[in-house]
Amino acid sequence: MSEAEGQFYSVQVGDSTFTVLKRYQQLRAIGSGAQGIVCSALDTVLGIPVAVKKLCRPFQNQTHAKRAYRELVLLKCVNHKNIIRLINVFTPQKSLEEFQDLYLVMELMDASLCQVIHMDLDHERMSYLLYQILCGIRHLHSAGIIHRDLKPSNIVVKSDCTLKILDFGLARTACTNFMMTPYVVTRYYRAPEVILGMKYKENVDLWSVVGCIMGEMVKGSVIFQGTDHIDQWNKVIEVLGTPSLEFMNRLMETVRNYVMNKPQYPGVSFADLFPDWAFPSDSEHDKLKSQARDLLSKMLVIDPECRISVEEALNHPYIHVWYDPAEADAPPPQISDKQLEEREHTIEQWKETIKFHSRVLNTNRGQQGGSVASTIPQSKKGFGFWVGFEPAGHVGHVIPAHLWVFCKYSNIFQRQT
Repeated sequence: MSEAEGQFYSVQVGDSTFTVLKRYQQLRAIGSGAQGIVCSALDTVLGIPVAVKKLCRPFQNQTHAKRAYRELVLLKCVNHKNIIRLINVFTPQKSLEEFQDLYLVMELMDASLCQVIHMDLDHERMSYLLYQILCGIRHLHSAGIIHRDLKPSNIVVKSDCTLKILDFGLARTACTNFMMTPYVVTRYYRAPEVILGMKYKENVDLWSVVGCIMGEMVKGSVIFQGTDHIDQWNKVIEVLGTPSLEFMNRLMETVRNYVMNKPQYPGVSFADLFPDWAFPSDSEHDKLKSQARDLLSKMLVIDPECRISVEEALNHPYIHVWYDPAEADAPPPQISDKQLEEREHTIEQWKETIKFHSRVLNTNRGQQGGSVASTIPQSKKGFGFWVGFEPAGHVGHVIPAHLWVFCKYSNIFQRQT
């Protein structure tokens, strides 16, 4: 996994030291969070810009080690244009005993969705962004992978409006039958079944993405902004209303007693929650507004049994205009480790397992070549925007103020003033 002595150099990035292969030059911090620190860099071998992610203390305990292994395995197995591509993996440490740092090299995008979600998007751009998210989710779900941490900061875009999903450290394979801790997913985007400690299925991702994120695009603000997990539930029922008795009966007794003792809320109509003025003004005879609102009403559903699936969302009139079977129905990824979630190892065993998988990855990458050429269909090019890489005010996203991206086509994402 590591190369010969002398192939690495160190550079200070904020409070962290990056010790990277010499092929990666011009490192600049572009993001940080609980999972690690990310820099942009120039890959002088491939001649392309890349993102270099240093995982945050991957071997401090077994949970972090398993999270690092999970992200590596899942990034290796996915192969879809709307999922971030893993290019390289390395560590500067020579021996297993010294092994402490793990670096993932991935495609470099222009901005996170945080930086465009509140811009004045028209229906064409909004629906295309949502379509791409759904295609990426569909690819993951086809292999039983549930992302579990979908939020604007884990979705990245380029100036041509192409989009990719990243960060798989908290993902799970659906074949594992367990309950999700409510502290996993970022609070504002937690589905009701997560807040209430219920078992979950794939459409837990749909609440986060097409429900909360699409709603945020339309409304211009976070839909459910709770101060803690209890207040988060309160925000949900105040807006969507008290759920049905059938839903209540599926809750654990202690949770059910709490929920049933809350005041009864009728909920807010979707016409009031998302009024006409909140939608883009380019709606043809209000048809697109109605379609967008209808999609939201099918996603922002408390009971997961009544929430539509990713397949149904892709076939919804608001999204289906972009439908391409090669994108929406791409072959499912093949997970190399079928016992991924059942594995329990010591720290040293996790190190050895990660080291082995990294070697396999780099061997395969060498056989496949290093091309990362764009596969955007010609008919979908020309989506351009100005993005000001200014500090976004979001935890995990500190963007250098001097960087600007301009696409020569059309200024459809207007810079915020």
